[in-house]
Amino acid sequence: MTETEEKLKETEPIMKGSSELDLEELHSLKEELKIIQGQMRSLEYTSNLEREAFKRELSGAYDEINMLRREKKMLKKQLDELMRPPLLVGEVVENLDGDELIVKNGTGQVFITTRSTEAEIGRLETGDRVGLDRNNLVVMRVLSKGKDPIIMGSEVIERPNASYADIGGLDDVIQEVKEMVEIPLKYPERFRKLGIKPPNGILLVGDPGTGKTLIAKAVANSAECTFIRLVGSELVQKFIGEGGRLVRELFQLAREKRPSIIFIDEIDAIGAKRLGMDTTGDREVQRTLMQLLAEMDGFHPLEEIGLIAATNRKDILDPALMRPGRFDRIIEVPLPEKEGRRKILEIHTKGMRIARDVDLDDLAERTDGLSGADLTNISMEAGMFAMRGDHSRIRMADFLSALEKIQKREGEKESGPEHMYR
Repeated sequence: MTETEEKLKETEPIMKGSSELDLEELHSLKEELKIIQGQMRSLEYTSNLEREAFKRELSGAYDEINMLRREKKMLKKQLDELMRPPLLVGEVVENLDGDELIVKNGTGQVFITTRSTEAEIGRLETGDRVGLDRNNLVVMRVLSKGKDPIIMGSEVIERPNASYADIGGLDDVIQEVKEMVEIPLKYPERFRKLGIKPPNGILLVGDPGTGKTLIAKAVANSAECTFIRLVGSELVQKFIGEGGRLVRELFQLAREKRPSIIFIDEIDAIGAKRLGMDTTGDREVQRTLMQLLAEMDGFHPLEEIGLIAATNRKDILDPALMRPGRFDRIIEVPLPEKEGRRKILEIHTKGMRIARDVDLDDLAERTDGLSGADLTNISMEAGMFAMRGDHSRIRMADFLSALEKIQKREGEKESGPEHMYR
């Protein structure tokens, strides 16, 4: 028997068994196969959904990680800024050969230092402001040439409401102020045609309350130029050289903003006579005064810059400050005369509800020796007396009561400390 015949003989039982399978069982197997195929499709669909959901979750996780990285970077930057020690502010005095510099710090100490190798710092010039490391005093950065906040805040942005019409009894003073300050700034060509130099400035001298500051307010309102106001005491500084620096920056600001007017109130705070005092504070005030003298009449002329100063202590001012070429006109602001007092009362009672029995001429006669500020106070006190008495209008009796109160207070001032211990 050949090999082929043997293999056919072995397969005969299998074929014989297959032919004996029931048709129902075959149908059942087909159904199960369909079910299995459906389950496989369902599993494939579910796996696709889960895969998409996983992708979305993964994308959201990546976004959150990126956000956390940015937040970490920002917090690290803030932490580095908080942990970084503050820098000292200095000023370059001289640029030496190589990378060495002579620098002066805020307390006046002068030392030789170098630039930082970590920062990109170009060539530095004399007067540049720099930031210095607190430990080794190395120049870490270059600062902008900003001015002191005191000087930047001295520029009057919003004009005062006061005008020349609000000033009574000082017509001659107002005319002089206009001629010496406003006309040179508004019409400089008039002086050039005549070949004369415009005046440098004026000094207003008078008792307290006579209207010196009010005149300055009216000038600030009327003048079509930059108005810079400063009180003399603001130029008195603790450290050596700071007062002189403020004066330089004040006039530098005026030159940048010209035409401009500088008004220094209470100039006696820095302009007192130099008496040879040997204290550090007095020497610093004298340095500030000398810087002011140099700015007023130095190598840089005050072109298109008007200067007004006010004081009630002319007797203590330094003669160098009052000579021509610095203050070309010293204007006395006197106490108002009778007509001036009546005009002041008329100005301050214009908006008040006064009774018919109020006689302003009589009040002007009774207020001899009082200043414009006192007359303003009388008008206010009269209104308070009328309010206290529940009057619909302010009567003459209210003004007389106010006058009596002001005169009593002035009498107490004149009596001095002795009156306090009686």
